[in-house]
Amino acid sequence: MTEIIQRDGTWVLGGDTLRLTPGHDKGVSLLRRTLGELTVPLRALAGISFEHGRKGGRLRLRLRDGADPLLHATGGRLAEAHDPYQLIVEPDRLGVAEYVAEEVRNTLLLDRVPSGPVDTFLLTGPPVPLSVSAGDGTARFDGEHVTLEWNWKTEEAKAAGGSRVLAVRDIRAVEWLPAEGLENGCLRFTVGSAPTKAPPKYDPHAVELWGFKKDPLMALVAAAVQVRLPHPARPPAVEVAQPQAAAPAPTPDADDDHDALLRRLRELGDLHRSGVLTDEEFALAKQAVLRRM
Repeated sequence: MTEIIQRDGTWVLGGDTLRLTPGHDKGVSLLRRTLGELTVPLRALAGISFEHGRKGGRLRLRLRDGADPLLHATGGRLAEAHDPYQLIVEPDRLGVAEYVAEEVRNTLLLDRVPSGPVDTFLLTGPPVPLSVSAGDGTARFDGEHVTLEWNWKTEEAKAAGGSRVLAVRDIRAVEWLPAEGLENGCLRFTVGSAPTKAPPKYDPHAVELWGFKKDPLMALVAAAVQVRLPHPARPPAVEVAQPQAAAPAPTPDADDDHDALLRRLRELGDLHRSGVLTDEEFALAKQAVLRRM
């Protein structure tokens, strides 16, 4: 077991995981403290680096694209202070930090962990239930439903519709945007086939954020929902025609049917060669067509 203990947090390498625990120092962000301990499987890592600074340094993990629902939902917009995959290293522990980084690199190399993107989330996301109040509303998530409740600061036209309850099965996407400059941020849910064009101030599926202390906590709600949605890198399932129980009897238009079935065979072959159909799916569909012939 390899570990480094700092005021900013503790990292422990053991087996095939890296355990990250935020510290209790007053400089540790509210988001990191609320998120709590993270268990990161090494197969979710693309690399690790140690950066020297004027006073101490910083350990930084690089995760594989698509491995973490929090990073995906926030789109790289989390401020450095809120990033759970960084650790501030004090001046008297620089050697330990370099050793930890080298041990992680060696383990990734020995285990032949690829660094490319993945099409499934390798981290479980924040625990639920979650409830966060910020901006013009409160977002609650119990694992199946998101409830958006409004406060006295909510725009009247938006509040008039009352609270919103969104089932996960109806949510197509979720995003968290921080407030930047004069632009407000939001926690927004896309429901239905197309995203709304309304500003978060008027969108009944969005909580508007104004850049206050609890805004980053809305990113935890976004991550908890994101991990329960289909992974964005995974292609949609392909429906394959099932074999028929019995072949139809020949008809006077059998020649036309025969030509249509030949075209179907060619189409199945094209789908198989392009990778849309697996070997098993292609064999089943082909047998169904041949029986009809």
